[in-house]
Amino acid sequence: MKRLLLMAWGLAALAAAGRAAEDGFDRLDAALTGSTAAGGVRARLSGTLDLEGYHFSQPPPGLIVAAGTGLFNPRLTLFLDLQLGGRVYAFVQARADRGFDPSNGPVEGRLDEYALRVTPWADGRVSFQAGKFATVVGNWVRRHGSWEDPFVTAPLPYENLTGMWDVAAVRSAATLLRWAHIRPKSFSGEQFSDNHYRLPLIWGPDYGTGFAASGELGRFNYAAEVKNGALSARPAAWPADEVRWRHPTLSGRLGYRPDERWSLGWSASAGSYLLPVAAPTVAPGRDLDDYREVVLAQDVSFAWHHWQVWAELFTARFQLPVVGDATTTAWYVETKYKFTPQLAGAVRWNQQLFGTVTDSLGVPVPWGYATWRVDVAPSYRFTPHTQLKLQYSLQPDDLGGREFNHTLAAQFTVRF
Repeated sequence: MKRLLLMAWGLAALAAAGRAAEDGFDRLDAALTGSTAAGGVRARLSGTLDLEGYHFSQPPPGLIVAAGTGLFNPRLTLFLDLQLGGRVYAFVQARADRGFDPSNGPVEGRLDEYALRVTPWADGRVSFQAGKFATVVGNWVRRHGSWEDPFVTAPLPYENLTGMWDVAAVRSAATLLRWAHIRPKSFSGEQFSDNHYRLPLIWGPDYGTGFAASGELGRFNYAAEVKNGALSARPAAWPADEVRWRHPTLSGRLGYRPDERWSLGWSASAGSYLLPVAAPTVAPGRDLDDYREVVLAQDVSFAWHHWQVWAELFTARFQLPVVGDATTTAWYVETKYKFTPQLAGAVRWNQQLFGTVTDSLGVPVPWGYATWRVDVAPSYRFTPHTQLKLQYSLQPDDLGGREFNHTLAAQFTVRF
């Protein structure tokens, strides 16, 4: 706790000192932007440097991997945007950090996104895209960058681990209840040793590899994608050479903007959530395509003066031959208010509920603990290039008891 407060004060002092460096940022921006003499090819390199700190109860919340109760997580993200004429666009996102999700591992570098987009017609009725990119489902993904997102962590549906695994198939209700820590119910630290097998409903922005088509038609917008993994696929399965397109996932979203204030969206996705390594564990006469994650989602956003509101509702069904379907519903509502052009505050309510499976005695049992989380996050933009966010989160413990987990987070971002 003290370390996190010291970090927040240090980051604030660093940001205040950074005000004098604004001219340097402007010169850097000009140096990282270029075009050909005729203007047919334009390129821009930009990025963010994030310094994050966490203090939490054990176990670590969401997708954080850490042995203690604190974590420092630096992250450098670089974006390359390349425009070729008026019809072709390419982009790359490269990151150096301690893992895609916050962890105490060594610093590593990787390409999170790379894609080529072609727009045949100038009116934007359709664009085609191929590569490794964020999912089209929902509305959080379009604003999940550290500079745009008013919170430090993702909403609950994108990071809350369930009892579903991707390395082995569920063969009985007892297995699923054991993986979800429902039966037996253990209060030792061992019940969290399998977290690296467990899946959320949707894993962050889902940078899977695939193809997409999108466009706008009047007040409507649409997007559809075919990717190599389900929405719940872990980051290790996102590259093209991992799952190798054995069981592709189809997802899509239809959006509608009645006016400048409102945006509505409906999404759907279906695809196998099991990795190829799980093939020997499926039920007799079945294959990986019989174990599908089917997701239906609705999203809405609203902006008016100093207010912004976002909400998403997900209903997911994990198909389990022999056992029956395992269903879950997750949703969140978040509100942001700008007190001044620099100072803002945000509050988010998250909740996830679980359906039932029938145990060996014929009794319906929820296959997960119903949970909720409240997030409160003030933020301050010192300059057009620096901002500081703080966040406090409260959530019941992972065993359905009456204890609560408290998480404090601080994030200082430099944008260039």
